[in-house]
Amino acid sequence: MRKNVLITSTSFQDTPGIHHEILKSQDWICDYERGPLNEDQIHKIIDKYDAVLCGDDDYTDKVLLKGSKAKLKLLSKYGVGLDKINLKSAEKYNIRVTNCPGINQVSVSEHVMALLLTFEKNIHHQYNSVIKFSWKRMIGNELKGKKIAILGCGNIGKEVVKKCLAFEMKVNVFDLKKDNIFHEKYPEIKFFKCIESIIQDSEIISLHLPLNESTNEIINNRIITKFMNSKTLLINTARSGLIETKALISSLKSNKIRGYLTDVLDDEPIKKENKMVRLSNVIITPHIGSRTYQNVVKQGLKAVNNLIDFFNL
Repeated sequence: MRKNVLITSTSFQDTPGIHHEILKSQDWICDYERGPLNEDQIHKIIDKYDAVLCGDDDYTDKVLLKGSKAKLKLLSKYGVGLDKINLKSAEKYNIRVTNCPGINQVSVSEHVMALLLTFEKNIHHQYNSVIKFSWKRMIGNELKGKKIAILGCGNIGKEVVKKCLAFEMKVNVFDLKKDNIFHEKYPEIKFFKCIESIIQDSEIISLHLPLNESTNEIINNRIITKFMNSKTLLINTARSGLIETKALISSLKSNKIRGYLTDVLDDEPIKKENKMVRLSNVIITPHIGSRTYQNVVKQGLKAVNNLIDFFNL
């Protein structure tokens, strides 16, 4: 029997490339929905499919249970983060979960630097000024010599480290385990095992941690209040759940911290009631860190090949 496959990743759908050709060459019946789908949306249709090529849909226990009672056998995640999938339930119901590690680090790390340069050089404000025919010039900051903390030194974190060193920044790294080979190659990096210490020692904080029970709201009110100050700039291209949102917004409005640059939000797509929109010390991009033509094709191919490999077992 032909396999029924659902595709919900909008990045996969919206970008042309060979990943579409490979998908169409398979003898599968493919349906498309524009994710991310919430629990109710995905629950209504999950029992129709053998597999899903998914983005950040809500794969809760309720969803996975219904899928397993029908014919769902695989979730092929387009991307790396699996925090929207209840992995314990997937294992319990014998639903395989795959993702695309080791692919998007160049694209995301470049996005970090784009956000940082935009903020420090006031490019967003100056662009909005010039299109109104104003020539009011602001004063920016150089990156050279600034201390940046990279929280999480995995594939993306390492790429950010290399780019920051190229800008002659002073780089601090926090991780649970030190990668001795990487640190021997870049001995100028300062390694920390204590998050409080690295934040105190840094002006810029860039988050590259996975979201799980141990990292949920790792940047919380206590951390912000005790260890950050008016010079602190926070960058988040990982997951919004790493930060306590209420404490973050309060610190931004009171200028307790200098700014927040993010590619991720608690609710995506953005809601009109989002309280960070239009704050002058905030830049928000719509989860596009990995959304380049080059990277979408690479991730798309990996996600499709994960499906092919599974069905050919």
